[in-house]
Amino acid sequence: MLQCARLFWRPARLGRNVFLRTAHTDSGLSPVLLTRARLLAAEHAKLSDKLAEAFDAKVAKRAGEIAPVSAVLKEWDSANESIVELKSLLEQPDTDEELRSLAIEDLESSREALPTISDRLKKALIPRHPFADLPCLVEIRPGAGGDEAGLFAFEMLRMYMSFCSRRGLRPTILKQDVEDGASEDRLSEAVIEIEADGAYDIMRTESGVHRVQRVPATETKGRTHTSAVSVMVLPSFPESGSGSDNALNFEDPNSDYYIDPQEVRVEKMRASGAGGQHVNKTESAIRLTHIPTGTVVSMQDERSQQSNRRRAWQVLRAKIAEARQEAREQELVQLRRGAMGGVARMGRGDKIRTYNYGQSRCTDHRSGTTIHNLDGVLDGGDGLETVMESVRTWMADREVEAMVAEETLKEEKTKKK
Repeated sequence: MLQCARLFWRPARLGRNVFLRTAHTDSGLSPVLLTRARLLAAEHAKLSDKLAEAFDAKVAKRAGEIAPVSAVLKEWDSANESIVELKSLLEQPDTDEELRSLAIEDLESSREALPTISDRLKKALIPRHPFADLPCLVEIRPGAGGDEAGLFAFEMLRMYMSFCSRRGLRPTILKQDVEDGASEDRLSEAVIEIEADGAYDIMRTESGVHRVQRVPATETKGRTHTSAVSVMVLPSFPESGSGSDNALNFEDPNSDYYIDPQEVRVEKMRASGAGGQHVNKTESAIRLTHIPTGTVVSMQDERSQQSNRRRAWQVLRAKIAEARQEAREQELVQLRRGAMGGVARMGRGDKIRTYNYGQSRCTDHRSGTTIHNLDGVLDGGDGLETVMESVRTWMADREVEAMVAEETLKEEKTKKK
């Protein structure tokens, strides 16, 4: 009986204009973002019609990019429409008690689902990072703190290797240089290659300065020292750029990420440090210098000069690509600054996280998340994943705020014309 009643109680749908005026009040979704979503959904409908007539790769790619927005918007409209209709039913004095009870139940269910749908719509609206689907390189360097910074850099190397192994991301150490001395745990530089597609999107939360607070083993008075380690996450391009999208094709002179070989100074050197007679007597090490930017990459871990050259070019391309993308993002920040009254953007030079050994605490300064299980973080387990996920949410929230400000500014300019 209840199921039958549920099938037939729904009243005639309200006019579309009434729905549009009232829907956003229940969702917490900005009208500016809603307008943007509707424009993208309309674009998706037009592109779908074009694809039905004839296939075009570029049209198909664009349609695929905005398809999630169209799909989630339909869910959002359906949930809001249900809420409006259910409210209308409850306001009618002649509604019998059985239908009223069902309407109250459905109204509560729709209201509970709406915030989740709204969050999904916000995330769908965020433009995907151009490097999101690529593999990546993770560069680790000790900063301020002397020997202690080198020791913690080595622990961070192990942390990321463990995290990647747990996630099945196939990490490979391309470079691991240690400081001269008795201890082999004082890292001077390391580069990890993570070959899995989408690794950049997973790891980009880690770019920045990581601070450690602990009592060093050599400290006789028990004083806590503060040291820092710099982490940079870079895109890793495929061996041949010809299969890549034009914008990411480093072999295409028209690509944003092309490097002119004539602008790179190549130097052959003898490898330094431990490694036996072969390493010390042959010129297997390679140093590349990108003259326009002054970016320097050296590689000596492989016995073969050709292998070192290939890896050095891989890292150089990654660094130049990341620098160019960061410059573009900075331009966008400057454009948005007028709309938002200042934009908080944390980059590679900002302190992003603190690891406090005395309190067994890890705090991320972007998301504000604190984990009181430092071992779980340094082991690359669930603790680290929790912190990283909180940063992804923080990043998404900042993107949404920036989009709202940007669209609002556009509306204000349009009204003034």
